Amino acid sequence: MTEPSPKARNDRVKSVIAPLLLLLILTAATALRIYGLNFGLPALNDPDEPLFMMMAFDMLRNQTLNPGWFGHPGTITLYCLALTCVLVGAFGLLTGRYADVDSFVSAVYADPGLVWLPARLFIAICGILCVLLAYHLGKRLGGKQLGLISAAVLAVNSVHIEYSQIIRTDMQASVFMLLCTLSGLAIAREGKTRQYVLAGIFVGLATATKWPAAVIAVNPICAGLWRLAHGMREKSRLVLFGMTAAATLFAASPFLLIDYRTVLRDIAGEARPIHPGATSEGFFASLAWYAANPLIGSFGLAGLALAIIGLCWIPFRDRRWAVAALPGALVFFIVICSQNLLWERWIGPILPFFALGIAFTLCALGDYLRNRFGKRAWFAVPVALALLLAPMLNTNRISTLERTHDTRQIASAWIRGHAPAGSTVLVEDAAIDLLHDGTRLLFPLGAEGCIDAKRILTGRIKYSQVETARSSSPIVDLGHMDMSLLPSCRADYAVLTHYERYRADPAQFAEELRRYREVMGNARIEAVIRPEPGKSSGPVVYVLTMGQTSQ
Repeated sequence: MTEPSPKARNDRVKSVIAPLLLLLILTAATALRIYGLNFGLPALNDPDEPLFMMMAFDMLRNQTLNPGWFGHPGTITLYCLALTCVLVGAFGLLTGRYADVDSFVSAVYADPGLVWLPARLFIAICGILCVLLAYHLGKRLGGKQLGLISAAVLAVNSVHIEYSQIIRTDMQASVFMLLCTLSGLAIAREGKTRQYVLAGIFVGLATATKWPAAVIAVNPICAGLWRLAHGMREKSRLVLFGMTAAATLFAASPFLLIDYRTVLRDIAGEARPIHPGATSEGFFASLAWYAANPLIGSFGLAGLALAIIGLCWIPFRDRRWAVAALPGALVFFIVICSQNLLWERWIGPILPFFALGIAFTLCALGDYLRNRFGKRAWFAVPVALALLLAPMLNTNRISTLERTHDTRQIASAWIRGHAPAGSTVLVEDAAIDLLHDGTRLLFPLGAEGCIDAKRILTGRIKYSQVETARSSSPIVDLGHMDMSLLPSCRADYAVLTHYERYRADPAQFAEELRRYREVMGNARIEAVIRPEPGKSSGPVVYVLTMGQTSQ
C-alpha cells in the first residue's frame, strides 16, 4: 500500500481544518448576535420596530398580502415577519398556551416580547447568513484563507452585530446583495444563462426589501458588459437579467403596481431633507462621518486602513473583483453619502466588502512574508488577525453593554422608584415596561393628541391609525403635535427622549422647541440621564415633575 505524499497529507489536513474553522466562526457569529437579543424588552427602544411589527400584524388581521406601506419598500421583510407571527401563534395554540387566536393577539399587545424575540431572531439569522456569504465571496476571490478571514472579521464587527438584533430591512437586504454579488462573480467567470437569471432574482428580492439595494445590479451588469467587451455573445442574457429582476420585484411585491399611489406617497415621505440629529451637511461631510463613526468605530483605524488598501489593491490582482464585486459596493457607498440624512445602519450592507478588503491585505502580507522568510513566517497572518480582532471584540463587548443599559430603561427605573402608584406619566417612547406597574402612560400621537397608551394597546391599534395620526411627520413626539392639542398632554411626570435633539439645533427646530416649552411650563427637572460611554447608550432623557394631571 502506497503511503500518501507529505503534500497529500497536508492537503487532507487543510480540507478538515477549513470547515472546522468556518464552523467555529459561525458559532461565534451566532453567539454574538443572540447574546442581548432581548435588549430593552418589554419596552421598545427602536422607534421603527413597532411600526414594522404592526404592519405585519395588520396583514394577518386584515387577511391581505398588501403591506399598506412601501417606504423601504420592506415587502419581503414584512412577509417574513408576518410568517414569524403565524408560526409563534400556531406553536402557542398547539401547545395550549392560548385558547384561540384572539387570546394570542391580546397576549402580544400586553407583552410584545412574545413575537419581538422570534422576529429579532429571524433578523439575527440574516446577519449570520451574511457572515457565511462573506466566506463564500472570499473563497471565490482568493481561496479558503481569504474567505475565513473575511467571515471572521464580519462576525465580530459591532455595527453588523447591532443591526442583526434590530427588526429592520437592512440585514435581509444585505443577504440578497451578497447573493447577487456571488452570481456576478459567476457571470464574470462563466457567463451561463442560469447565473444571469439568479442574479436577476436576487436583485429583484433585494429591491423589494430595500430600495437602495437595487444598485447591487451594477455588479452583474458590469460583469456582463465586461464579457461582451471580450467578445462573448451574451447580450440576450444581459437583457434576460434585467427582465428577471423586474419580474421578480413585482412578483415578490405585486402591490407596488396595484397600490402605486401609496408607493409614491411613502417614497415621498421617506425623502426628508432634515431629521433631528441625523441631517447631512453634504457628500464629503457624510463620507467623513461614515469613515469616522461606523467604520473606524467598528473596524478600528488599522482595520479601515487595511480595508482601503485591500479594496484598492484587489482590482489590480483580480479583474473579476473590479468588474463583478467592487462596483456595486462603491455605488452603494456613493448613494448613501449623497443622501440628505445620515444613518449608521445604512453602512451595513457594504460591511462585508470592507471585511473582504481587510482579508485580502492580510493574505497578501502573509504571502509576501512567506516568500521572503519561508515557512518560519506561517504565524504572521494569524497573529495580525488576532491583533485586529481583539479590539473589535472589545468594541462589541462595550456596545452590547451599552445597548442593554439604555437611558430609557434607566428613566423608567427612576419613575418606578419615585412616582406614586397610579401616577400619569407622559412618555415619547414605547415604555411598555411601565404599564405593568399600574402607571397611566400618555403618548403623543400627532393629530390624536396625547393618548392613553394602555387604551390603544387594548384596542389593538393598527399601523394605518398611527400613519394617519402622525401625518407623515418624521418622528412621533411632542415636537410634531398641533399646539391646540398640547393640553391633552398634562401629566404628573414626563419622560422626554427627543427634547435634547431639538435643543441642540434651536435655529432649525424653533417650532418644535416652542411646543416642548409650552408643555414643560413650570415643570421641575428631576433628572437628566445622559448616555455614558462604556456604560449606557440611548438618547439624553429628561425626567420632569409636571403636577398637571388631566383626568
